[in-house]
Amino acid sequence: MKSCVAWYPVMLMLAIDFAFAITNVLLKKIIIDGMNHLVFITYRQSISTIFLAPVAFFVERNTRPKLTPRILCHLFLCAIVGASVTQYLFLIGVEYTSATFACAFLNIVPVVTFLMALPFGLEKISVRSSSGRAKVIGTLICLGGALLLTFYKGLPLVKFPPSEAVAVAETIRRVSSQRRERWIYGSLALFAGTLFWSSWFLLQSSVSKSYPCQYSSTVIMNFFSAIQSAVLTLCTDRSASIWIPAKKIDMANVVYTGLVSSGLCFVGMSWCVKKRGPVFTAAFSPLVQVMAAMVDVPVLHEQLHLGSVIGSVVVIIGLYILLWGKNKEIHKVGQEREDEKDTESAFQGVVEDNNCESRIP
Repeated sequence: MKSCVAWYPVMLMLAIDFAFAITNVLLKKIIIDGMNHLVFITYRQSISTIFLAPVAFFVERNTRPKLTPRILCHLFLCAIVGASVTQYLFLIGVEYTSATFACAFLNIVPVVTFLMALPFGLEKISVRSSSGRAKVIGTLICLGGALLLTFYKGLPLVKFPPSEAVAVAETIRRVSSQRRERWIYGSLALFAGTLFWSSWFLLQSSVSKSYPCQYSSTVIMNFFSAIQSAVLTLCTDRSASIWIPAKKIDMANVVYTGLVSSGLCFVGMSWCVKKRGPVFTAAFSPLVQVMAAMVDVPVLHEQLHLGSVIGSVVVIIGLYILLWGKNKEIHKVGQEREDEKDTESAFQGVVEDNNCESRIP
């Protein structure tokens, strides 16, 4: 039973990555339909807040600690870093480059998070231990797979029917010609979004210690994010027409991303950060692109290339090595704590025996 419980964070992160992969497909549709980015974020975060607020109230009403101004400031900062700014930069990156290229930037999130966690003492490297070497090697392999996914395209692997192939080629030609001059700006936005997303994992690690209520913290964070996005929207464009979706299906997509991506997924990631740390949670980010490709090819008829397959395999291998090292490190720390408890118990027993002997006349 203990072994099954130990795998709960892994299974939960796999489910979260699959939900994010579906969200990636829906984001493409929303961007194509021309919905304002900040309006989309406002709707998404508001829906998540309304959905999770009653859940947080009833589930955590007896365990919720006192909400101090310091915790509120941390949650406000988490909203800026992990929700408002990151989502906006990611949407800009998708619009200016491509969704596949944007997902490729998620592959370097574990590496960036790992490097950012080192100065704060949230992660330690001991090259003398097998777990430390595995973490370093796994991180480097993940980075290599990410670079392969980004810069090597390779041969196309999927053959579409003639009519679909012509349509796909025409779409790629038209979109690429429109975005070629903005590709650099999109890449910079994605890189900045990656830094903010990695920073969120570190901030969430601090918040989970002072306010260990995943539902309540997610509700407050999403509420702050909705206000931030709404204020920015009103400052940039005050026309009422931008708040009306062009198509009804867009509002359905917003509801899904609000309930699942900004709601349940953030709750799940907060729990995983609390249980296993920021680097463990961030290490699953590369799988989003792998799962997104599994949805894109049959649904959106996007071409799958050899470089994507090879890069995905390399990323999964590196991820497995990193998780193996992290898991071994956790077991080692747990064993050391048990040994310390046994030593303290034995020492306390000796002290009690000596006290009993001293009382004997």
